[in-house]
Amino acid sequence: MLYPCPSHPCKHKGFHKETIPMEKKNLDWGNLGFAYMPADYSYVCNYRNGVWEEGGLTTEHSLTLSECAGIFHYCQEIFEGLKAYTAENGDIVCFRPDLNAQRMGDSAQRLCMPPFPEDRFVEAVKEVVRANAAWVPPFGSGATLYIRPFMIATGNVIGVKPADEYQFRIFVTPVGPYFKGGDTAITITVADYDRAAPHGTGNIKAGLNYAMSLYPGEKAHAAGYSENLYLDSQTRTYVEETGGANVLFVDKQGDLIVPQSATDSILPSITRRSLVTVAKDYLGLTVIERPVKFEEVLNGDFVECGLCGTAAVISPVGHIEAEGVDVTFPDGTETSGPVMKKLRATLTDIQAGKIEGPDGWVVKIL
Repeated sequence: MLYPCPSHPCKHKGFHKETIPMEKKNLDWGNLGFAYMPADYSYVCNYRNGVWEEGGLTTEHSLTLSECAGIFHYCQEIFEGLKAYTAENGDIVCFRPDLNAQRMGDSAQRLCMPPFPEDRFVEAVKEVVRANAAWVPPFGSGATLYIRPFMIATGNVIGVKPADEYQFRIFVTPVGPYFKGGDTAITITVADYDRAAPHGTGNIKAGLNYAMSLYPGEKAHAAGYSENLYLDSQTRTYVEETGGANVLFVDKQGDLIVPQSATDSILPSITRRSLVTVAKDYLGLTVIERPVKFEEVLNGDFVECGLCGTAAVISPVGHIEAEGVDVTFPDGTETSGPVMKKLRATLTDIQAGKIEGPDGWVVKIL
């Protein structure tokens, strides 16, 4: 077994063999919330003078920045989210980190930030997970090690322009389920606000998009709803996504309906893309990816609805309520309907190693 060298935080390039086993942390794994708990190591790498430096692990979990750093003034910030977990055979693995690397590169280009090399991204994820192996929850606990790569502008900027220095970091934290109700269907509402402008930044994973959703999100929570459903901001007639997840529907024929955006303002969820493959290749479902009018939802054309993303995989939606809106999904009113249940079970079985997935989906770390 390989373990991190604690004497060289930030600079070490590898791991040293140790005879003492790395024991799991003494945590109540089955009752973890979805909250930040500092682990032992983070990963950090700086961009200066036009190049990414070597980078490495650090035990420092705080940042010290200039008051003029670009992140504070022009919001050059992007992030990703993925998970490491213990498979059924005891391996520590993560799921499709190459797609997170690719999406983060796309986000960086859109915000005039230097993309972190995709191969280095994947290796950094592996390195920080190995270093924090004691924080990876055991198989069957329902918990995972959440991995948060992010990049911010650290260089000083006064005029409106991109910064010239950046920092890429990854921290990890053990978490429980995103929605505590598990498979209990949630009720969502329809936002009066817009999430993203047509041809704007809705298709990248940038903090600025999520900042826009905070106020309507708090209003929804105060009214007793779990999430907001956003319609397209140009016509307010098409379903886009919620504040933190893509939307899936099942129609009366049992087909999986995946909303698309005519103005490219829906985030390309890795979980959604994986579920589409599972639906087609493992469950033999018909999958239709197209713009979905909210009128179809109001007319009762769909019997199931789910929100999909890294944190929750699929959260069933039983009801959508708003002023003049009262929609119930008959096949998933209280818990996941049959299609969403199969989709979630199949994908999580692939992730856990119970079912063999496509090549490259499950990446062994330890």
